[in-house]
Amino acid sequence: MSDDIRLAFAHPSERAAASSDIPYDRISVRDYVVEVEIGAFQQERGHLQRIRFNVVVEVLPLTGPIDDDVDRILSYDRVTEGIQAELGVDRINLLETLAARVAERILIEPQAQRVFVRIEKLDRGPYALGVEIMRRRDGEHTAAQDHADVPHPRIVFLSNAAIAGMNVARHIDDAGADGTPVIVCVGAPDQTAPVAVHPLAQRRIDLLAIEQNAWTLAARDPRCQVVGTRTELDWAMKNGQICVWAPSKIVLDTHDRPAADPGDATALAVWFAQVMDAVELVVVGAEAPDTTMPVRTIAL
Repeated sequence: MSDDIRLAFAHPSERAAASSDIPYDRISVRDYVVEVEIGAFQQERGHLQRIRFNVVVEVLPLTGPIDDDVDRILSYDRVTEGIQAELGVDRINLLETLAARVAERILIEPQAQRVFVRIEKLDRGPYALGVEIMRRRDGEHTAAQDHADVPHPRIVFLSNAAIAGMNVARHIDDAGADGTPVIVCVGAPDQTAPVAVHPLAQRRIDLLAIEQNAWTLAARDPRCQVVGTRTELDWAMKNGQICVWAPSKIVLDTHDRPAADPGDATALAVWFAQVMDAVELVVVGAEAPDTTMPVRTIAL
């Protein structure tokens, strides 16, 4: 076996040592196993599976005496806390996404210079399936800065009567008249949705019903684009695009799923407005929801 092949499957600590001429100190967390719901396949939803982390953080050697002072070093706890923090943000489909987020969070620590993250799924068969990445500090860039310029939108909830009415375009125009990005939310259409005996199946059916209504609105106003991912929403807000929220992906991928049932459309809009850190929720043609966030109602 060549040395390159051996290193490809070696522990990240060996890979780190072999890939740098800089005399870094290295901190490692080995075989850290947690149970989490993760995965892009439908069969992975609603089920916990074990994933194993091996993380190596390279730090510059300390100058002067350490004095046995924990505040002078990068603690192992910061690594495991970073893992837990990213697992608690939202539901993740890809190990690649999780590895990148963990690496970025660790690199926020001022001592960290490079980080190797290996993550493996342990319950997908009689083997381990995994990814490994390396990230390095890039000047003063941190993950937190990536989201510093994300706009705060105005969320507009349109009732079915508002969607069908003659003033739907005006309601959208008014919401964005001051330059604030606009994201429109709708509920399910008035037709009765199919009923499933399994609650997860019913949740999907109800969310898809909302998305059908979103497309109905988009057909009425060609400025509106139906959007379902956070990345697309962020891009649209920065580029002046009016969006109609398709809720399935964000709701199903969120670690702390909304308590609101998809059948309670205004409550779901409140949850989404909070997720997006909205400046305001405007409710057109429906009663104001019970919330502490700023809400403005418009009667038809």
